[in-house]
This record gives sequence, C-alpha cells and structure tokens, in this order.
Amino acid sequence: MTRSAPWPPVETELPPRHPEAPAPGTELGPHYAKCFGCGEQPDGLHMRMVAGDGLYLDSTFKVLEAHQGAPGLAHGGLLVCAFDEALGTTAGTFLRRPAVTGKLDTDFLRPVPVDSVLHIRSTLDGVAGRKVYVSADGRLDGPEGPIAVKARGLFVTVKLEHFAKHGRASDIAAVTANPSMLEVNP
Repeated sequence: MTRSAPWPPVETELPPRHPEAPAPGTELGPHYAKCFGCGEQPDGLHMRMVAGDGLYLDSTFKVLEAHQGAPGLAHGGLLVCAFDEALGTTAGTFLRRPAVTGKLDTDFLRPVPVDSVLHIRSTLDGVAGRKVYVSADGRLDGPEGPIAVKARGLFVTVKLEHFAKHGRASDIAAVTANPSMLEVNP
C-alpha cells in the first residue's frame, strides 16, 4: 500500500454521523455472538470497541498465545483480521447499514508481541454510493504509542438478505430462532 496515494482514492462525501449511532463513549457489544473478532469464540480476538466523538471507533485486543505465528509474535493474518473487524464495524456503526469487505490493504511497521494490547483507531473517511472508505492505525503501548500496523479498506453496503443468501443454513436458522445472537451494526 502506498501511503502517498490519495485516500480515499475516489471522490467521496463525508457522511453525517447517523442519528441512531452509539453516543460517544459507548462500548459496543458483539455484532454476532459467534464472530471471531468481537464475539465469544474461545480463541477469538475478543475485541472491545468504543464509539468516538467523530466518525471513529477506538478498539483494543490482547494478543494471546493462540494468536501467534512466529514464536512470541502475533500472526500477520490475525492482525489483518483485527483490522477487518475494526474497519467494518466502523463503517456499519456510523452508517447504520451492514457492510462487507471489498478490499483491505495492510502495512506492518513493527512486530506485535504476544501479551501486548493493540490499540486501533479506525475512521470512516468517505462514502461514494455503496462504497465506504475507512482507515486505521494500530498502536502498541497505549493509544499514543508507536504505530505497529496501518490499514485502509473499501467496504460495500449490503442488505440483510446478503447474509441469508450466502451464509451457512444452520447458522441462519440459529439466528432466526434466537435473534439476540445478532446485533447488526450495534
């Protein structure tokens, strides 16, 4: 990813914060109980997200032993997963529409050790039709610490039918039987 390239890469509008978006300082719950990023999966990321006062979320997750790739370091793909979760949740939360990943670019600037906490600030940068552009920085040693990972993503808003059409039938049936499992864009 070339950081000198303009972002967003197309002309966009900065949307207003949706009137039903969570108030600044609100901690978001999982959007889906079985989500690897924010849900209750035993070896998941267990990410915690708090709505900011603009179009951004502050997220954290602790890198566990189960998250390592190289000895003592977070797996790069797992870090991409964390950014996918933060960026997608940012898009959906402030627009109050479901959004799916279209493209995700990630720059790894420094190693992320096991037992560290990664602080991710993700920002909704603009909207062009159904396309939503978001970006984030992940920092170590607190929200003002050194940047370890940067990401930019393109998300596409979809209707709820998208998940019913493409999701595994048993999971769709479980959510239909127990709707409290799913909170679309809390």
